[in-house]
Amino acid sequence: MFFWCRLDQLIVDSGVQEPEDYNAMTEPCQLSATEMALRLKAGDLTPQMIAVSCINRITSRDDDVRAWAHFDRDQILATVQSLSPGPLFGIPVGVKDIIETDDMPTEYGSKIYAGHLPDIDASCVATIRTGGGIVMGKTVTTEFAWRRANQTRNPHNPCHTPGGSSSGSAAAVADFQVALALGTQTAGSVIRPAAFCGVVGFKPTYGRYPIEGVKPLSPSLDTVGLFARSVSDIALFDTALTGVRHKLESGPPKLVVFVPFSDRLEEAGAKAIEDAARRLSAAGATVTEVPFESAFDDISAAHETIMIGEIGRALNYELEKFPDSLNDYYRDNISRGASIPEGEITNARTALAKARKSVTSVFENTDLILTPPATGPAPEGLEFTGDPLFNKIWTALGWPCLTLPTTKHINSLPLGIQIVSPQNEISAFLANAAWVETTLNQ
Repeated sequence: MFFWCRLDQLIVDSGVQEPEDYNAMTEPCQLSATEMALRLKAGDLTPQMIAVSCINRITSRDDDVRAWAHFDRDQILATVQSLSPGPLFGIPVGVKDIIETDDMPTEYGSKIYAGHLPDIDASCVATIRTGGGIVMGKTVTTEFAWRRANQTRNPHNPCHTPGGSSSGSAAAVADFQVALALGTQTAGSVIRPAAFCGVVGFKPTYGRYPIEGVKPLSPSLDTVGLFARSVSDIALFDTALTGVRHKLESGPPKLVVFVPFSDRLEEAGAKAIEDAARRLSAAGATVTEVPFESAFDDISAAHETIMIGEIGRALNYELEKFPDSLNDYYRDNISRGASIPEGEITNARTALAKARKSVTSVFENTDLILTPPATGPAPEGLEFTGDPLFNKIWTALGWPCLTLPTTKHINSLPLGIQIVSPQNEISAFLANAAWVETTLNQ
């Protein structure tokens, strides 16, 4: 199969552009989840109309994007006939293929589990069904939501990675194949692919959504996250999963620009942060800068020890029973993780708790932290899904993070910013995020 690359587009505008073959706002699949909900309520659309539109979009684009590990047209159309009423009624949702579904294979991105069919839905999937959402299928994940990339391409340029590990979820939302999708983040697996694909990614506070039925990678870090095309859609999705309603009303926030590990940030990524800070300040936000805090080195180191140590335990079964089905990187690092003593992992958790207190004091009286979501735009090639350095520190802290698309870069690739809250109040965080989104879209 032939995949083409565009090499002739430079930064020329702000805001996210659709893939060039789908610019006209003519199809239900291109509506946001919030718009779908409004039109369904008004009777202008039916769930069948939305499902068929998304099915047609997936069918027409699957050879180029390859976002789906499991997709069954007839199963979707049958499901639509008996949707429950609820906040997600009639809205199509993709589910990352490490999250279990009782009526679709869950293969965890690995040939070891080819055809595996769980007995029950994961808790978050059950909530989506109860809320009337259309589970469209299983989106591609890197193997065990870790390093080994699978088939998905970046919908803006198929010669570039969509990011990982929630590659299929990010690409499917970006390409108008679904309005919403579930992902997971253990290091940077929601925020980074969302930034690379030009959509909104939300990693909430640790434990906000239950992880029952999600294959463990590093249980003390694994976090279920969300993909959408607007902050209002994230709020809708969060409400459906938690029952907490949000008012997206906020004045200009107190915002801190913080760029850790600045030597690893590419010029395009730095310019995206600088431009966003300038525009937000001009709109009334209080913008200050905070220099690098050495505690973040400790956070990064602790995250590495905890994650690899827990991976060594979570994937020990696969290493023992199916070593020939794992590549050298997986075998070596699962073994390395298994050899880390429990005491060393405990010490890393203690060091992380100490560092968390230190950095929390740095961001007192701060509503939002403006920081990079990745080193820059999506790297060329499909094997490397990008460096999680700018994500894993926030994952380790357990603070809520959200990435917003901002501008275009060379090769028609999106750029984004990441906003983080040192507070754990999600409604206030989403309201501030909506203010930032509206300001940057003006």
